[in-house]
Amino acid sequence: MDYKKIITGMGEECGVFGAYDMDGGDVASSIYYGLFALQHRGQESCGIAVTDTYGERKVHSKKGLGLVNEVFDEESLKLLKGNLGVGHVRYSTAGGTRAENAMPLVLNYVKGTLAIAHNGNITNAVELRHELEYTGAIFQTTIDSEVIAYHIARERLNTKKVEEAVKRAMKKIEGGYALVISSPRKMIGVRDPFGLKPLCIGRRDNTYFLASESCAIAAVGAEFVRDVKPGEIVSFTKHGEKSDVSMAIASEKHARCIFEYIYFARTDSKIDNINVYHARIVAGRALAQSYPVDADLVVGVPDSGLVAAKGYSEQSEIPYGMAFHKNSYVGRTFIKPKQSQRESSVKIKLNVIEEVVEGKRIVMVDDSIVRGTTSANIIKMLKKAGAKEVHVRISSPPFLYPCYFGTDVPSNEQLIAHSHTTEEIRQMIGADSLGYMEIGKLKEMVGDLGYCDACFTGNYPMKVPGRDVSLAFE
Repeated sequence: MDYKKIITGMGEECGVFGAYDMDGGDVASSIYYGLFALQHRGQESCGIAVTDTYGERKVHSKKGLGLVNEVFDEESLKLLKGNLGVGHVRYSTAGGTRAENAMPLVLNYVKGTLAIAHNGNITNAVELRHELEYTGAIFQTTIDSEVIAYHIARERLNTKKVEEAVKRAMKKIEGGYALVISSPRKMIGVRDPFGLKPLCIGRRDNTYFLASESCAIAAVGAEFVRDVKPGEIVSFTKHGEKSDVSMAIASEKHARCIFEYIYFARTDSKIDNINVYHARIVAGRALAQSYPVDADLVVGVPDSGLVAAKGYSEQSEIPYGMAFHKNSYVGRTFIKPKQSQRESSVKIKLNVIEEVVEGKRIVMVDDSIVRGTTSANIIKMLKKAGAKEVHVRISSPPFLYPCYFGTDVPSNEQLIAHSHTTEEIRQMIGADSLGYMEIGKLKEMVGDLGYCDACFTGNYPMKVPGRDVSLAFE
């Protein structure tokens, strides 16, 4: 995360991927395809770093701004020789899209080389960075991932194993994080004690994988093994997987990010034994129970609103239809850095199919309303195409509080629900009616799984930064 954004809550939702071929085969192409499957988690920069555990153990890396298929081609992948590697796709906020902030970070130190890919935000990053700077550390980036890397490297000087260094660093860092780390001979996966950020394990023959989502495991033809447990440190060596219970950092409560199930995760992923598709069907059904309406057609806003719309349709018995054509080559509007970019991208991203909506009363299901711009534009498009009524149903509760753990929920001032009632929002976006998911029904999506809903309730699972955090180093 960019330090400037700690107090605003504008964060990043990234994707991490790791591969270790015990037989010595090159893994760069597998990491490429894994990142491709995680492209929805970040479209601003990406990178791959690999090393050969059987050779000189030198790290070869390539990273840059842009999509995975823009940064890498067949020739560049051939140059990335190594059987152990990590990859990353990154979304950053305004001011953070810099080449030096692209990951993985590669750190050379006395014990060798670390390559680290990180998803999430460290809430005490300011404090930890100052501590390092006053002991002589020189930073090359403005992201908290470098703070994590430095702490692991420093702890490694006083430990026999890199896993122990990671464990000691985890005791210092606070926030939400999933890490994939490569050392000269090991691949390590780390998940924060609350389980805020997802991370899972896969296997294909003698190659092990770590990924933010199971869809990336499937994309490389591997078999899903399990989720990394909250607070767990799992390592892979030439002897295979090892998870030492003593290497876990325990937390009394778990707090998975509920927004993974509402929006972030790909529909074909499974996170902590919860099928994302099923969770969204349940959300749609709950919306239909809470906010029924006489209508002719239920439609979803691509992509994350589609499955919830199907659930609404099944529960209400109102026919389900496809009202939009989506241009798949345009990034997600929710994570466009600037408001002006967000507004213009809506118009080129979606086009209404007039034949489907003309003369009909429409129920439009979407995953969220953050600032209101996107919803207002889409409703305007539907009515221009001939829709008689547009009833909006949102598969998340109103956003009222910023997120500090790596989700792009902005400061209170930018959250439309923070300063407006539901009726005021309905009028502002031009809907004929508006209904949000009830807070109490979120549990129906994930059952007994402990989750974080702080962006809706303000009940953060840990201490979060105050508004007066010093930003002198930015």
